[in-house]
Amino acid sequence: MTNKITDLFQIKYPIIQAGMVWNSGWRLASAASNAGVLGLIGAGSMYPEVLREHIQKCKQATQKPFGVNVPMLYPDIEKIMDIIVEEDVKIVFTSAGNPKTWTSYLKEKGITVVHVVSSVKFALKAQEAGVDAVVAEGVEAGGHNGREETTTFTLIPMVKEQIQIPLIAAGGIASGRGMLAAMVLGADAVQVGSRFVASEESSAHQAFKKVVVDAKEGDTVLTLKELAPVRLIKNKFYEDVQKLYKTSPNIEQLKELLGRARAKKGMFEGDLEEGELEIGQIAGLIHDIKPVAQIVNDLMLEFEDAKQAISNL
Repeated sequence: MTNKITDLFQIKYPIIQAGMVWNSGWRLASAASNAGVLGLIGAGSMYPEVLREHIQKCKQATQKPFGVNVPMLYPDIEKIMDIIVEEDVKIVFTSAGNPKTWTSYLKEKGITVVHVVSSVKFALKAQEAGVDAVVAEGVEAGGHNGREETTTFTLIPMVKEQIQIPLIAAGGIASGRGMLAAMVLGADAVQVGSRFVASEESSAHQAFKKVVVDAKEGDTVLTLKELAPVRLIKNKFYEDVQKLYKTSPNIEQLKELLGRARAKKGMFEGDLEEGELEIGQIAGLIHDIKPVAQIVNDLMLEFEDAKQAISNL
């Protein structure tokens, strides 16, 4: 299967494994790339030298293309970009910031740049900044979300109507049927996050993976919108947030409750009570933990079956 995205990244299938904090280390990224999709290392949870180590180990584990996802709101961004250039990473996904800040610099170094957006407005800004493609992510997605709260299947056709560069759909996609639906609406590829959290190669804690596969419809919620909207699984920490909201807190009080390293505590260390358990709404459709290669194979088999079923209508 070839299209704009498979050609752009030199991959077999038009699927991107999302670069998620505390989940997407070199093992996940290399396994995804070896399975024929684009693997991404999630730099958001890594100190610069830790990122360097993950890039080097990923190079040793795969000969296929892989990239790094860089949330631009994190500290040490200059050091992270320097390491990406020094280690000759060919693909960078940027998010949570202005694409104009780093796109020209990265492209001058011969790097393919993709920016994650949550609205038509920001998709156009990313295109203007010179990115090679955009990821349009709907509010169904796990982790930090856009303030617009637009659903994926509303967002994709609206972005498609306005941009000329390749479009990747994200948020609420964990099956071949979802992949086909996103592409029918105009996406050239899909970015999959939550399904790869529940993989054997994910760096997430096993206890968190189990919570993901046990999750049902309605178990995730978008909260902390005053800080940065985040979708997470309801647990004690979430209930503490709700109790605080009843007191009409200010931003400083919300920040104090959130504290530091909540996401690490929950997803990486497995504290299911006090941790921040970030996952998408689609968790209700994820029922098992599998090797990445099997997940990719399942996605493509279901995609082809769904495509055949549609053609028979």
